[in-house]
Amino acid sequence: MIAFIFADLIVLPIIAAYIKYYGRAYALRITALMFVTMVIAALIIDLVFGAFGLIPDTHPSRDDIFGSVELDYKLILNILGLVIFAALFYLTVRRGATDPVCGMKVDRSKAIRLEHFDHTYYFCSEHCRSEFETDPEGYTRKGAVPAEAHAAGHAH
Repeated sequence: MIAFIFADLIVLPIIAAYIKYYGRAYALRITALMFVTMVIAALIIDLVFGAFGLIPDTHPSRDDIFGSVELDYKLILNILGLVIFAALFYLTVRRGATDPVCGMKVDRSKAIRLEHFDHTYYFCSEHCRSEFETDPEGYTRKGAVPAEAHAAGHAH
């Protein structure tokens, strides 16, 4: 379980956040520590399962894995779940905007706003808005004006 939890924490976007908030050296130490812990936990589980004879000797065949796909209630529920997920994802993307300072996705209805040259910018915190106000041209030059700002700016 520890290995799965740490594996979710060692992905590039999270490592980038570690670097931004803790610095490169500390982020490298955190990542290395989680990786070593993950490997040690996996080795311990392998030893325990091996000692109790819980590791299977044979591997499942292709038919064992894919041969059991049938049109039943589980398939229908999976498709329904996929449709619900897609609808919720669409609503999230449609309502979302990107903070120009930290790049975090924020909900437009709950975000902190700032008007700058007839464009609305959305921020995750007062800190990011203050950073933007110190050098707005620097943040708008990086990736030009975010698409969210164009759409929201002309709606007002």
